[in-house]
Amino acid sequence: MAKLKINPIAEPNKIINYWKRERLVVFYIVVFGIVFNSATVLGPIYQGKLIDAIAKENSLNAVLKVALTFIAFITMIQVMRYFKRFYIRRFANSTSATMRLMIYNNIMSKTISELDNENMGNLMTRAISDVELCVEGMRKFTTEIFDTGVLMLSYIVSMLFYDVKLTLLACIFIPVAMIIAEKLKGVIYKYSIDFRSKSSEVAEFTYESIDNAMLYRVNGLEGKNRISYEAHLKDLQTKAIKANILENSMQPIYNVIAMLGVVMVIYIGGSKVISGAFTIGAFSTYITMFTALAVKASKAAKLFNSVQKSQVSWQRIKPYLTEYQSKDTQVNLPVEGSALSVSNLQFIYPGTSTAIIDNISFEANKGEIIGITGPIACGKTTLGISLLGLYPYLGSIKIHNKELCQYTEYERSKMISYLGHNPQLLSDTIFSNITLGSSKDISEVLSDVCFEKDMKAMPQGQDTLVGNSGISLSGGQQARIALARTLLNKSKIIILDDPFSAVDMKTEEAIINNLKLNYKDSVIILISHRLSIFSRVDQIILMKEDKAVEYGTHEELLKNSTLYATIYSLQQGQEEESNEKQLS
Repeated sequence: MAKLKINPIAEPNKIINYWKRERLVVFYIVVFGIVFNSATVLGPIYQGKLIDAIAKENSLNAVLKVALTFIAFITMIQVMRYFKRFYIRRFANSTSATMRLMIYNNIMSKTISELDNENMGNLMTRAISDVELCVEGMRKFTTEIFDTGVLMLSYIVSMLFYDVKLTLLACIFIPVAMIIAEKLKGVIYKYSIDFRSKSSEVAEFTYESIDNAMLYRVNGLEGKNRISYEAHLKDLQTKAIKANILENSMQPIYNVIAMLGVVMVIYIGGSKVISGAFTIGAFSTYITMFTALAVKASKAAKLFNSVQKSQVSWQRIKPYLTEYQSKDTQVNLPVEGSALSVSNLQFIYPGTSTAIIDNISFEANKGEIIGITGPIACGKTTLGISLLGLYPYLGSIKIHNKELCQYTEYERSKMISYLGHNPQLLSDTIFSNITLGSSKDISEVLSDVCFEKDMKAMPQGQDTLVGNSGISLSGGQQARIALARTLLNKSKIIILDDPFSAVDMKTEEAIINNLKLNYKDSVIILISHRLSIFSRVDQIILMKEDKAVEYGTHEELLKNSTLYATIYSLQQGQEEESNEKQLS
């Protein structure tokens, strides 16, 4: 796969540095921008000369000579314009790619705690539309420095050459249009902030609606949700109108104000033609240049407003513009000591004050399966998450005598594999869902999760597409594909949170046998509310609602724990009843 090369940028939160980074491209923009806009005045000048040559009834050769010169200058001007636009677009595309990549890297490098506090719609809006608006403002600014600034200067100098007094009188209204635009920038800035904030809110609402579409449909909430969504869209529309109306609707007004001087041009310029001070060609040249100057002035006024609007997007994305720091990808794992040692572990989710788990201690050596069970909401899943090292924890979690938090993020990813409640399948092939980009052979791990028969029934085999979120697979197939992905690397620590909830008991028992047989170098943490296979695990952690914990083997807990014996007895009764129904 081709890798996008992004040149490093110093202090990416300073907007000037994006032009500095593209020095060569900016140099070409400056050269072609100055040449194009300086030479543009030659168009109306030679247009006037051509009119005079025809009006004076010069020879055909003389008229053709002027006409060819006029055409040559127009061609040269358009060639310069092409290169100027090419390099400005190249600057904009490169800057957009740079900003998007930095925002992506910033988001992906955040801790889980930080991501938990982020608004998904807000992130998407910043990474896509805010970058687009910001870069568009930068592009317009870069363009108009030349297409407006240099060009206006060229026109004014040329017009002064024709008549100083007329030029000063005709241009007196142009600063008025610019002053009005400058006065409006504060209002536009405020409305733009409101619009961008509402855009993020609508994006988040859209994301949640899509993610929970089935929930709304099953519970008959689609109508209510649609009404709420329409209200959000109406509010967004109102804010969009306010944000854009002053910027876009004022353009004709700026144009009219700037063009008021045309009265002077026609009156005084016409008088000069009558008196012979101006030729018809000179008058045509002058009025053409003034008209172009007035139009450019009105666009310059609009540019102030556009840049002000893009400033809002810049302020929104600036905190996310950080240069990517490559992470250490070296793995140096110790091999001595217990594979896993947990001592007095306490876990509190960031932003809360209540401990979910408290004072848990156990040890596990490679080849062992540690079962974790307990009532609903007792902290089973939280214990599994805490062993990943993604969140801060109190107490001690050691892998081979080294504290978990002392390993790098990359080292932890190579030591620990995790399967949560959600299979989290990609809209890709079975092979890609298991390997996640590697080229490893998956036949062994498919056997471990009892997927061979399923695979034989699929004409495309490992290349079978699973569909969006695994929609083309059954629940049990989804669960086993996700389990195969977790087992593929045979990590030192394998954490499985309720991996058999969608699997029948016969398959569950076969997979447990495979885990005990083929993963003797791993510690497997098996979180489950089903105790049917806990007689096969080496140690059990029974968590209670009051944060108390009991430890022991299956037989020990049956004998010593009333809670465990009660849960096991109830489940056994349910299983026997289910079997009887199937037989009858």
